[in-house]
Amino acid sequence: MKWILRIFAALALLLVLILAGAWISFPWYAPALVKRLTAGKSVAVEMKNIHRPGFSGIRFGQLKAAVTVPADSCTATATNYNASILNGRLSWHRIGGSATPVWRIELDADSVAVRQLPSGIRFRQANPQLQARLDLTKSGGLFPSVSPDSIALPIRKGVVEARQLRLNDISYAILLTRSHDWVQQPALLKAESLLSGSTKTPVNNLQVTFGLQKNPLKPCTLIFSDCSLQLSDIRASTPEIDFNLRNKRTAFELKLTEVPLEKLSSGSKASGVTGELNGVIPVEYLDSTIRIGNGVIDAAKGTEIAFGTEKTTITFDAGRHPGNPPLISKLNAKMTLDTASGSLSAITLDSLSAQLLSGTLRSTPVSYDLNTGAARGTITFSDVSLLDRLGLKGEFSGKTSGRISGTIPFKLTRSGVTITNAKLTAKGSSTILQTIPIQPSSDDELFSKATNSDVEWTFSNPAVTLNRKAAGKMPMNIKLKSLKRKTSGGELLLTSPQGTLTMFARPGKPSLISLSGFSAGLLDGTVSINHMDYDLETKHTETRVQLSGIPIQSLLDLQGASKLSATGTIRAEIPLLLDNDTFSIPEGSMDAETKGTIIYSTTPEERAAAGAGMRLTYEALDNFFYSELISTISMKPNGDSVISIKLKGRNPDFQENRPVNLNLTIQQNLLDLFRSLTLSSDIEEAISKKALENSRKSTGGKQ
Repeated sequence: MKWILRIFAALALLLVLILAGAWISFPWYAPALVKRLTAGKSVAVEMKNIHRPGFSGIRFGQLKAAVTVPADSCTATATNYNASILNGRLSWHRIGGSATPVWRIELDADSVAVRQLPSGIRFRQANPQLQARLDLTKSGGLFPSVSPDSIALPIRKGVVEARQLRLNDISYAILLTRSHDWVQQPALLKAESLLSGSTKTPVNNLQVTFGLQKNPLKPCTLIFSDCSLQLSDIRASTPEIDFNLRNKRTAFELKLTEVPLEKLSSGSKASGVTGELNGVIPVEYLDSTIRIGNGVIDAAKGTEIAFGTEKTTITFDAGRHPGNPPLISKLNAKMTLDTASGSLSAITLDSLSAQLLSGTLRSTPVSYDLNTGAARGTITFSDVSLLDRLGLKGEFSGKTSGRISGTIPFKLTRSGVTITNAKLTAKGSSTILQTIPIQPSSDDELFSKATNSDVEWTFSNPAVTLNRKAAGKMPMNIKLKSLKRKTSGGELLLTSPQGTLTMFARPGKPSLISLSGFSAGLLDGTVSINHMDYDLETKHTETRVQLSGIPIQSLLDLQGASKLSATGTIRAEIPLLLDNDTFSIPEGSMDAETKGTIIYSTTPEERAAAGAGMRLTYEALDNFFYSELISTISMKPNGDSVISIKLKGRNPDFQENRPVNLNLTIQQNLLDLFRSLTLSSDIEEAISKKALENSRKSTGGKQ
């Protein structure tokens, strides 16, 4: 009897040693065992760094699984899925309350990554959690029968990548159950944003409901329902998208319904968007080609875009006008997805055309390479009634008119958008009214009231040549046929004004704009500015204005000097200092370019009534040939100015052609001049005052 007990004890000890040895050596033989169990099947599993199991779980460093879905009547090629799970823990727990044993299997890990071939689409998620339910039933043998009941894998903050495109923050509840034949039922899929490389695109907040349950009448069709996305803050949706797996075709209508544009507002009182957007965009996808046919995008009546400052607001009326076509109509486009390498590598816009604001819009073929992030093309538009819908409110008011045409060649890289020699032109003229408040005079402030002075600006045939660097610098060469400034006192006309306006030239200083190479015809002469930097925040600039070839007679006519006439032209260089809406002239100079004549006309009655000194002045200026005309000008920020004029010359009819020197000083508020465009008779008054001073001198004295 003792030897029987000893045998049983030896066997028990041997069994314990075998189990202990198996437990200790488990990390070495388990990977080979797992690999052998799945060899030759559609699912291959490989595990690395397996830890020794516990009573309720086991840890591992990496699990690799390869699943092959064979081709069928709907798909011509097989699909492979390669999954990798890092730092996982497989645990099991018995669920009570059931007549038969029920176990819950849980898999937690640091991360999971899945790659689909041949598409090359990649999925990854941090901290995945998989749960499975297993039912154990008697099988009549040594071991019970294991029957899976359900598998659940909630996706949270997942990421899907296809070359340079990336969907972020994906959520979707995967639930496979025995009761539904292990087919995924419809569930809501969400994706927060779409990125191209590291750049966030305007597409965000995608939502779609779908499952893998097939319709017997359409066995090769995937049905996506309640589909929607946001383009910036514009929501687009379609009730259903059917995708045929056999011919890879789908067709649907993307609908924009009463999309509120207020979400696009900047929050500024002077800027914002109001109104609603509606539209229907028919989309067809077939054999890697996307077509848009006869799409329509329209804005409801009253839709308006406004931007500007506290003083002036520019508005764009985008709403439907009676009898006019929609904002965008006849939208047609064709795009090709390049999948020759087995994955999406490029998107080509083969054609694009539309009717835009009664005009036309077209694009040359554009190919966007997902690997390099580069694209190049040209947008052309003709007779777009953009200016007809622009309006101004505030200090500047009125509407512009004209249709815009042009071409915009562009290049897209990862560094940004580059525009080279884009040309925009418009025919016609526009008139804008400027209301300038006039403060009451300090001398009579008790009895005077502030009034407004209206200035009318008229420009015609604008033309712009625009360039943009990838970093943001944007020079614009602007040309006009004419620019006229008109007030109740007269008008000032600039002919063929042109110059280069540069924005965003200095990183970190978007408020700085520059004007260079400005020139225009003025009073049959020219006015020019070599360079000027203006800061929109500080409202400060310093520059110099050059005048040349300005007829003196034109200046006299502008100033309303009816008794004076002159020949010859002048040139000038006038420094301007603009600081917070006030400007001053430190010290400008002006002189005659050539010799000429000055005639001060008087009537016989005026000469007869004048004293001896006055008659001498009248006689000297009756036919005065000047050889030198020099003038200086200065102006304070309040507008008070001093203009000094030095004249040297002769009158052949006066005192045997003897030399005459004449000095004049004119004091005037130039701000009033700019408002009224007239000096009235200040020059004539200055000449009369000088004559009175000379009347005290001897008749034969030097004038």
